[in-house]
Amino acid sequence: MIESTTGLILRTRLLTDTSLIVQWLTPEFGRLATVAKGARRPKSPFAGKLDLFYLADLSFVRSRRSELHVLREVGLRETHPALRRDLTLLRQAAYAAALIEQTTETETPLPAVFALLKGWLAHLATGGAQGTFAFELKLLRELGLTPDLDRARLSPGAREIVRRFLGSEWSGLESLRVSAPQAEELRRFLHGFMIHHLDRLPPGRIS
Repeated sequence: MIESTTGLILRTRLLTDTSLIVQWLTPEFGRLATVAKGARRPKSPFAGKLDLFYLADLSFVRSRRSELHVLREVGLRETHPALRRDLTLLRQAAYAAALIEQTTETETPLPAVFALLKGWLAHLATGGAQGTFAFELKLLRELGLTPDLDRARLSPGAREIVRRFLGSEWSGLESLRVSAPQAEELRRFLHGFMIHHLDRLPPGRIS
C-alpha cells in the first residue's frame, strides 16, 4: 500500500553500496524508517534529496513484514543550508533529533512534535539567538513533563524565563535576554530534571 506524508530526515545510514536507510519524523506516522533503493547511484531520482534535516513530501510502500518501508518518491521543500555552514547549529539540530528519538515511539502519530522540530530548525536556520532550553522545555510539555514552576528550585528571574520560553513562538524569543548566570541556572535545572524523568540524555547537549 502506497502512503504519502511530509517528513523531516532525522538520520541516514548505508544499507548497501547503493541504498540508504532514511529515518523520518512525520506528523501522521511519527518516526518512520524507509529504504531508498539505489539512492547512491549518480542518476538516482533521490540524488541530492536525502540529507539530514531536509524537509520533504514523500511517498512510500508500507512493508507487511517489518518497520522498514520502501521509499518511492521525494519532493524537497526545505534543505536548511544554514545548518551546514555552522557546526554549532548542526550540533543543536542533531541533539534535538536524538532527544526526540529517545523519547518517542516509532510509527506513532506525532503532529505536535513534528511541528516543534520543524519550527526549531527554521529558528536555527534564521540565526535564532537562543540555545536549546526553549526546545527542551517545549518538548517536555509535549511529553506531559512540564516542570512545576511553583516547586522548582529556580530564582524568580529564571522562572520567568521558563514561562517565556514555554509561552512564546520561536520569533518571540529574539527579544528575550538571558544573562550568563541565568543560563547556567537553567542548564543545571533542566539537566537534572531530564535525567530524573528520562534517565539519560543523548550526547551533544549545549546551551
